[in-house]
Amino acid sequence: MRIIISPAKKMNIETDLLAWNNLPQFLPEAEKLAEYLKSLDYGALKTIWKCNDKIAALNYERLQTMDLKKALTPAVLSYEGIQYQYMAPQVMEKQELLYVEEHLRILSGFYGMLKPFDGIVPYRLEMQSKLLHYETDTLYQFWNHKLFDALCEETDCILNLASKEYSKCITTYNKGKQKIVTCIFGELVDGKVRQKGTLAKMARGEMVRFLAGRQSENIESAKDFTGLGYQFREELSDDCNYVFVNSTEL
Repeated sequence: MRIIISPAKKMNIETDLLAWNNLPQFLPEAEKLAEYLKSLDYGALKTIWKCNDKIAALNYERLQTMDLKKALTPAVLSYEGIQYQYMAPQVMEKQELLYVEEHLRILSGFYGMLKPFDGIVPYRLEMQSKLLHYETDTLYQFWNHKLFDALCEETDCILNLASKEYSKCITTYNKGKQKIVTCIFGELVDGKVRQKGTLAKMARGEMVRFLAGRQSENIESAKDFTGLGYQFREELSDDCNYVFVNSTEL
């Protein structure tokens, strides 16, 4: 089993807490993207990044000095988003860290796919970004089926905790080859399950922590998750979707 999650926009450098293990599998592709981004002026980069001046200035400065083999941070510590805060890798026990290194894969517009302890640097490049004056118009075209193929070499069973923006670079190419189960965390509103972005991110992080704590090897063990008041709802789920509803709504 492999668990896929999205990255986070906010990133940091943490070279002291835990050591990184390896360079990313798709480092040559990341180097190619870095070279492309460095060739663009500030205005073009801001268009791609779709952010305010403060964030654009920070990432422009980072890009000018970017070295993908120096001052590296383990990916799982580099991302600072809500999902990673609730996963809380900083306080995981050794066996939990070993579990996520083996089972967790982080999808990335820039790095493609990462193991938690791959060494990375801060970057800004979302999977849905439109590329300007490049050989492909989108990162989906750039990565094509590479990420799916790489995941297929590792497993035939995928627990999808990634957003649609990222998971589509895997699910698009499945064609029934892999068992992919997507976890949906929501509330019942007028008989329909509605997801709220922030709450779903929190639950995804908690789910990774839950599975690591149990050392889960069976995808169905995810059904036992009850973090943040969520409970699995068999009647709302199917073979491809595990639906969790906030228990306060039951």
